[in-house]
Amino acid sequence: MVKTGLDVFLAESGNFKKKRTALIANHTSITSGLSYSWDEFIKKGIKLERIFSPEHGLFGVEQDQSPAAHSRVGDIPLTSLYGSSFSSLSPSPEDIAKIDCFIFDIQDIGSRYYTYAATLILFMRSLSGSAAELIVLDRPNPLGGETVEGPILENGYESFVGLIPVPVRHGLTMGEIAFFAKDCFKADVDLQVVKMRGWKRNMYFDETGLPWIPPSPNMPSLGSAIVYPGMCLLEGTNISEGRGTTSPFEIFGAPFIDPYKLLAHSAVVGVKGAVFVPFFFRPTFNKYMGETCGGFFIHINSRRDYESFAAGVAFVKAVRDIYPRFEFSHGVYEFNSVHPAFDLLCGSSRIRGMILEDASIDEITASWKAEQETAARQMMKYHMY
Repeated sequence: MVKTGLDVFLAESGNFKKKRTALIANHTSITSGLSYSWDEFIKKGIKLERIFSPEHGLFGVEQDQSPAAHSRVGDIPLTSLYGSSFSSLSPSPEDIAKIDCFIFDIQDIGSRYYTYAATLILFMRSLSGSAAELIVLDRPNPLGGETVEGPILENGYESFVGLIPVPVRHGLTMGEIAFFAKDCFKADVDLQVVKMRGWKRNMYFDETGLPWIPPSPNMPSLGSAIVYPGMCLLEGTNISEGRGTTSPFEIFGAPFIDPYKLLAHSAVVGVKGAVFVPFFFRPTFNKYMGETCGGFFIHINSRRDYESFAAGVAFVKAVRDIYPRFEFSHGVYEFNSVHPAFDLLCGSSRIRGMILEDASIDEITASWKAEQETAARQMMKYHMY
């Protein structure tokens, strides 16, 4: 079984007992024996001055884009890093003052727009130039570390759903992201990463022997994480990404979609590695709450052949081609009102523009292949496993 950075750290953490320490964590910060890190730190005599929690709160209670309140964990102050403004995403100078060591331990899911990596990056930028130490306890990339897919983030499209120029499916662990971000932003941070033991880049999460803890309310399974790099794009449209169902992202659709008609579209026919089952569902919250939606249930039958980001783009193109009621969303998304949500997720306006110009799915998918391959080679210098 893989040993996470947390398990390795706890076995070697005696010299931290005298340090003023803070923890950046949520409910995924658990040992292989399913104990929370903060409880284990207390048992070992490591005094925590403060705990910081990311989007969704310490226990993953809050839905996406919902502020989480400050609180306490026993006698430990709990500071939320997800409030009602972009400034709330970074720690305040008062909250990080007089802390010698910050420990980061949160499970990522391997997609650029999943916001826990942004929390780490913003924290690093806040610590830049200080004498504080930042220790990242590494955890597996649930999608493995070999496959890289999608366009990179372009200058000017930085947001909380993308801060570093990597492809959508980046193939990096959180520790590797930290070193990438340190170079990217020239952050003056005393950064250390406690490596995992036994993890290999070809491993999906269910091959690690570790328990799956849903890292956010709408990420219940590894299956959701596998399709997420593409299906999260639906957040930038009026198609439901399945929030309000028991299988978000694996289920998607809208009241105006005929699943059988969508299934016959050439862009959908060309997607490999999955079976798209015509499906109807009724969300209990979020888009189309209480309305019956037609769409698909995505069943992956060859996850190493399934190109998730390309599949998400194919679904958006197909729905837009068939249904005049399809729309790209506008307005504020993750504290950003400069660009449409779809563009923030894609990292530029290029893909949305090609869809609107009726480019073929082959032309669209070809548009990011060169940068994807270049990025994959460049990111290898940050591989620790």
